[in-house]
Amino acid sequence: MKIRKYSGIMKNLHLLLSLILISTTTVTATAVDSGSSPTVCIVGAGIGGSSVAHFLRRYSTSEIGTIRILERNDVVGGRMATVTISGQTFEAGASILHPKNYHALNYTKYLNLSVRQPPRSESDSCFGIWNGRNFVFKTLSSSSNFPIFQRVVSFANSVLIFFRYGFSLFRMNSFVDSTVSNFLKYYEGFESRPVFETAEEMLKWSGLYNLTTRTLQEELTDANLSPRLIEELATVITRINYGQSMSISGLAGAVSLAGSSPDLWSVEGGNRRMAVELINHSDVKLHLNEEVKSVSFIEQKYQLNTTKGKSYQCGITVVATPLDELKIQFIPGISIPERKLQHTYTTFIRGVLNPAYFGLGSVSEIPQLIGTVETPDVPFSSISVLKQHKENDMSYKVFSRKPLDDELLDRIFSVRNETVKIDWAAYPHYHAPEVFAPFILDGQHLYYVNAFENAASTMETSAVAAENIARLILSRLTGEIPSSSVELKSFGDDAYDVHSDL
Repeated sequence: MKIRKYSGIMKNLHLLLSLILISTTTVTATAVDSGSSPTVCIVGAGIGGSSVAHFLRRYSTSEIGTIRILERNDVVGGRMATVTISGQTFEAGASILHPKNYHALNYTKYLNLSVRQPPRSESDSCFGIWNGRNFVFKTLSSSSNFPIFQRVVSFANSVLIFFRYGFSLFRMNSFVDSTVSNFLKYYEGFESRPVFETAEEMLKWSGLYNLTTRTLQEELTDANLSPRLIEELATVITRINYGQSMSISGLAGAVSLAGSSPDLWSVEGGNRRMAVELINHSDVKLHLNEEVKSVSFIEQKYQLNTTKGKSYQCGITVVATPLDELKIQFIPGISIPERKLQHTYTTFIRGVLNPAYFGLGSVSEIPQLIGTVETPDVPFSSISVLKQHKENDMSYKVFSRKPLDDELLDRIFSVRNETVKIDWAAYPHYHAPEVFAPFILDGQHLYYVNAFENAASTMETSAVAAENIARLILSRLTGEIPSSSVELKSFGDDAYDVHSDL
């Protein structure tokens, strides 16, 4: 197993750091062993970092002092972001939530955020599977605004899908439901749910660990799914949600398949609003445009130095961003398994698809959602219509594993009025068996939320990991597990009503 090393030459660096302290701006906080409430420094203002801050405040009374969040970008949200095309705002990063993502649902209630469900016209849109030469499968489309006609078309499409994939659809659904059922254990009360010191321990307790040791292909084959469903439908879903093939690990693959469930939702105004409002409600000192370049453990304190020449001293440090492509130096060094991130290239276009590229005669024949099979003949993973402005004027989102150059885009699209390209280091490149970094990076109080991301990468899994990290911090500070409990109705009797509405 390859190990990524973060190390330094101790004697020279201690001298160098003492000189740096003289010349940089230093914000000093009380250390853990001083007897007073320690400062917590969180690196990253995405859903993971904001959730750690939220749960530390929620579960503690006086154990935690100042909470600082250092974010290298100029906005909060991390991989939750929006993009504006011709005055219209769309999700550019993490875009969908499952109806059983209970932390996210509780956040919306607690923070007075509005749930957005896709309109019926969007959920019933035409879907096609493209193999680079032709559509191997395509559902019926409906331009009618009459609900009864839309229901007839929806029923006809269900029949078409069943005739193509048969009872394997139910077996796939059973596989996903079993995984979700195990995941729901992470919402149990403290009396039955322990604090976990490692991701492996956390996964074994819920019965999900074995799914990280085998590929999705192996899991679905053992579940007696047909080769056609695996090669087409399951592959399409995995390519859309994780940009990867059926060699993805089984748990990440199951989470990907769950992302095709009905009643998916998002937050009105952008999912990043969850992180923004969690920080606003958690008495946090937020430092934007503060990229951390080193973390040093000196005399029972963590010193975080930034590229701006500032230095922050904290009793506890939480890394809530993937370390895989960052150049943070840790002193003393830490060791985590080598992990590659899967880059998803997202291209937003306002214009019109070229029907000739797909061997069709008109734009109306092109499915609103185009998924693709695993073949080198296809340069993109998916194309979806975000909004139809006029008959021949639409906003599209294109996912691909590699950047799409303008020459190729001009073949796929007959009209491009506006184009925005984003390169996301979106999630780990999954493979089985997965190897996990530790939650506690140094045996002291340096924590890593994203160690859990090797299991699956979603907004909700980040929140689940962050909640455990908050409990882990408090239990190690006091020697006791926090006595307050978290249930599905964490923020009042009507919190769960949001799920009922879905």
